[in-house]
Amino acid sequence: MTETLFLSSSAVDGLATPAEFVEAVRDGYRQRGEGAPAEPRAKLTNADPPGFFTAYAAVLPDTGAMGGYMYSAGFGAEDAWFMTPLFDAESGEPLALVDGASMNPYKTGAAGAVGADALARDDASSVAIIGSGPQAKGQLRALSTVRDLETVWVFSPTKAHREDFAGEMDRRLEASVAAVASAAAAVEGADIIVTATNASDPVFDGEALDPGTHVTAMGQYDPEKRELDQTTIERAKYVPDLRERAFQDAGSFLHAQEAGVIDEDGIHAELGEVVAGEAPGRESAEEITVFDSGGTGIETVAGASLLYEKAVEKDLGTTLDIAPGSEALTGE
Repeated sequence: MTETLFLSSSAVDGLATPAEFVEAVRDGYRQRGEGAPAEPRAKLTNADPPGFFTAYAAVLPDTGAMGGYMYSAGFGAEDAWFMTPLFDAESGEPLALVDGASMNPYKTGAAGAVGADALARDDASSVAIIGSGPQAKGQLRALSTVRDLETVWVFSPTKAHREDFAGEMDRRLEASVAAVASAAAAVEGADIIVTATNASDPVFDGEALDPGTHVTAMGQYDPEKRELDQTTIERAKYVPDLRERAFQDAGSFLHAQEAGVIDEDGIHAELGEVVAGEAPGRESAEEITVFDSGGTGIETVAGASLLYEKAVEKDLGTTLDIAPGSEALTGE
């Protein structure tokens, strides 16, 4: 038997700051760029009741942890459930089982911030946020740790939602945050654009992008999810979280490839390669850049490991006894 820590969502809520998540995730992608293994999601769908089950994994040797995400969405409950098993990367023993609900926006937001830090202009200070849910909040809070933001414009289709988002973020951040009536109004003049939606059609016109704009798209985790149009992909230096994922489920990239506006060489590099210095990030003030963040085990393991270490320090969580395979096989 080995003792494994169960960490509920409430136990880890607020345990780490957005800046701490960003640094942990940045180091995770640095390890990936230096050869750490990670695989894109495997997604199983169900017709009746409608839903899907997803899993992905990564090993982060320097962090000393490995694991990933397993989650379901839809089905009878018509909700989502996130679980993160975390293992010791040296011994292989289970360290923790983390309820990932409260962690989810922070670790995903951290990945977006790492991408923006690698690809956005150093002087970028204005942001457009398309979306107003928990993921949009996580993206903006993390982004504010890597750039000195002055103005933020937020759009989502429901007026009350975007206004509530703007009010909350305006109080929380030093930047001025305001709701606008259209995506076009949000995007106009923005240095950084963040799309945090579940859109099946592009949410802004790529022709509207000014030279030097950076785009982080985090809602492209299915071939039919397409936040960005072909023009944006064609104009941009395109960096996904994982190269293999881009060809598997990055909807905007796949649509642009099918349309013939890009080919297999349309991927500049993986994010990890840029973070590790194996490939350049932004190379001029005029470049348009895209970070396609569909979700990987890299930010999940990095974030869960951060929370696990903090929980151990504070004596949080519930201990579970987990039997090794050898003991189970003996029947004794």
